Amino acid sequence: MLHFSRWKTILIWFVVALGVLTALPNALTQRQIDSLPSFMPSQPMTLGLDLQGGSYILLQVDRDSMTADRLQGLRDEVRVALRNAGAAYTGLADSGTTVDFRLRDPAQAAAVRQALRPITDPVSSGLLAGGSVTEVAVAEPQSGTFRLSLTEEGINYRLSNAVAQSIEVVRRRVDELGTTEPIIQRQGLDRIMVQVPGLDDPARLKNLLNQTAQLTFRLVDVENSAEAVAAGTARAPAGTELLYTTDNPPFPILVQRQVMVSGENLTDAQPGFSQQNQPVVNIRFDSRGAQRFGAVTQQNVNRPFAIVLDNQVLSAPNINEPILGGQAQISGNFTVQSANDLSVLLRAGALPATLDIIEERTVGPGLGADSIAAGQNAGIIAAILVIGFMLAAYGFLGVIANIALFFNVVLIVGLLSFLGATLTLPGIAGIVLTMGMAVDSNVLIYERILEERKAGRSVVQSIDAGFHKAFSTIMDANITSLIAALVLFFLGTGPVRGFAVTLALGVITTVFTALTLTRWMVSYWVKKRRPKEVPTGWFTILPNLTRIPFMAARKVAFAVTIILSLVSIGAFAGWGLNLGVDFTGGTVIEARANAEEADVGQIRSDLAAIIEGDVQVQEFGGARDVLIRFGVQPMDAETPQASINAVRAALSADYEFQRVEVVGPTVSGELALAATLGVIGAMFAIMVYIWLRFEWQFAIGAIVSTAHDVIMMIGFLVITRLEFNLTSIAAILTIVGYSLNDTIVVYDRMRENLRKYKKMPLSELIDLSLNETLRRTILTGVTMMLALIALVFFGGEVIRGFILPMIVGVLVGVYSSVFIAGPMLIYFQLRKVNAKGEVIEEADEKPSANIAMPRTGAGR
Repeated sequence: MLHFSRWKTILIWFVVALGVLTALPNALTQRQIDSLPSFMPSQPMTLGLDLQGGSYILLQVDRDSMTADRLQGLRDEVRVALRNAGAAYTGLADSGTTVDFRLRDPAQAAAVRQALRPITDPVSSGLLAGGSVTEVAVAEPQSGTFRLSLTEEGINYRLSNAVAQSIEVVRRRVDELGTTEPIIQRQGLDRIMVQVPGLDDPARLKNLLNQTAQLTFRLVDVENSAEAVAAGTARAPAGTELLYTTDNPPFPILVQRQVMVSGENLTDAQPGFSQQNQPVVNIRFDSRGAQRFGAVTQQNVNRPFAIVLDNQVLSAPNINEPILGGQAQISGNFTVQSANDLSVLLRAGALPATLDIIEERTVGPGLGADSIAAGQNAGIIAAILVIGFMLAAYGFLGVIANIALFFNVVLIVGLLSFLGATLTLPGIAGIVLTMGMAVDSNVLIYERILEERKAGRSVVQSIDAGFHKAFSTIMDANITSLIAALVLFFLGTGPVRGFAVTLALGVITTVFTALTLTRWMVSYWVKKRRPKEVPTGWFTILPNLTRIPFMAARKVAFAVTIILSLVSIGAFAGWGLNLGVDFTGGTVIEARANAEEADVGQIRSDLAAIIEGDVQVQEFGGARDVLIRFGVQPMDAETPQASINAVRAALSADYEFQRVEVVGPTVSGELALAATLGVIGAMFAIMVYIWLRFEWQFAIGAIVSTAHDVIMMIGFLVITRLEFNLTSIAAILTIVGYSLNDTIVVYDRMRENLRKYKKMPLSELIDLSLNETLRRTILTGVTMMLALIALVFFGGEVIRGFILPMIVGVLVGVYSSVFIAGPMLIYFQLRKVNAKGEVIEEADEKPSANIAMPRTGAGR
């Protein structure tokens, strides 16, 4: 495996050079990037909102209100159809999703069916869909009685169209804010994801997205008293409705339902000032709108004309003279900002349906900068620790491993840049974690080389055999991590996906650098230097040969495992996890005081009158920083985002909002289901792979040991009361992958020894395999711990809750690989024995006698 043809060498270094060039823009300023030649890659990584600040908002079309509007429209269509058919009817009414009426003369039923056909005929679902949709189904429960029902597929069709139209309206509104590179995407049937990086005014964005912006011009009813209707002493006459102005306090106005002119006829809207120097909005109509507006104002001189936006009266000025030029002015209680925002809404157009904000995640630019600095510091310190450790452990071979590690990180960054993937804070953790895991492949190879050398092979033979024998183990170990990352990507959301992307790319680059780049560098060194001995480091963690009787302690270990598992399960049943808003719904706010110190007591007092239920306020990081949590609020069911807006109003004078997460109950339930499916799906997929690669006993052993690791991590989270959120799921799946990685390495050596020592008792063979792999297990565990410890102390407060369970998971994973995965093979009789306890030989076995623990090295 040490021979490389010229074309292979060229291809290897071409890939490395391409990775360096693709990653280069991330180390340059924007001016330097702009000066690069056109053929050079110029796209740096996209930073997530948690790194550069900005807002993530998930919008959902209000299905109920859209269905109600469609039902009202259906009733009007039926009324017109019956009038055109000359049919006398009674009891025309709508309920739920149906419209019912009864003919006075049942003999007219045939004519009515014909009149209703345009309403009930299927409509085309579009050229690309290539089909039709029946929106309305008609039935006759009794003779002369008709029932028209909105179909489910028809409602979904309308919903899909509303989302498609809303995306364009939302895009125009966001573009008007002048932000750079907003991301607006459809999610599922009825949702729109809006991500605006670098936005420093998320409240303004929410205000723009929360309004339907349906502008209408209607005549005011001056013959009836709006105050009497508002007081309940009179009823609104037919054809009118009671609306309120935007004044503080608002006052009622009785307006006609008939829309004289709508916002659909607008061609432009710009903020300006009136002659009294008050902010106004100047609007211009198209030719049809100008003609209609002119006719209405000409026919209704000296009557008030209400300008209505989303069922609120902006103003109701008198028509002093006809307005024939197609231009008008909207006045009201505007500020410069509100006039500008209304202009944005009117220029972008009205939304076809109401959009509710069901999830919000906002990070201030200052917190994003802090996160970047913390991630960079943690990465540098972790790199120094891992590089120094490898150098001390393997000498010159450690230098080669460190070079491979450097290019590994460069290739990850290059791939992230090339794919346009978003780097989040957990993504940085994934890169730093990859640094710790990547050296595992080099440790596997180097320990194998040292073992072959101690067995008497020459230097060249030892190096060649080391790479050859480590190949399958490295592939099996990394494929399990890749499976976990893929499942996490497809079932996860947001930051968890970012972590999954970096982990998956890290697995790919690790396999390339370990099995190709490292092998080439070692081959080149052997060819040029002709070494007489394999280099070693300056210290040894363990002796070359250990003889620890692990299986002798398996019963004690099993007892301890059962006790701890029962304690963890009992604690989970009794206390439960400290679920974050991702799974419970609610709001989390990270705020920074303008003063030198945050007043936690005062915050609780201020919010007690606003928020129902328990409000958690605690110090977070420095003395100026606080973390505020509260559950889903009843007021949000009536007015989305009402609670967070109230909290902002109460605290904005004294506190700066660094981070805001608002998750509705619908989204939290979906996230909980996705997280559960993610864990189960990843474990199942990995187990199937192990079953196919090994024997069924190995798969069962891996299942039990992995379940143990998950139970122990959950027990740790329950006892420490660390918040359990989406990143906790990422931590659990990562540890599942790491533990299985460790288990597979041990199993691979056991499988090799099963073929090599066919009469050795299984307990002795497992002890032998564990001792042979122990040095590698310790070395890999130490590198992982070094990377994780750097993240805990230098990665920032946000990432700490994500990393602490992983540190426990590494320790638990090593324990389960030794004391659970191995003994399970004994209990499931991987190697059959007779009544005397002697190993039953297979037909092709050759007798072997007096086989003791071989005098081999401790590596692989």
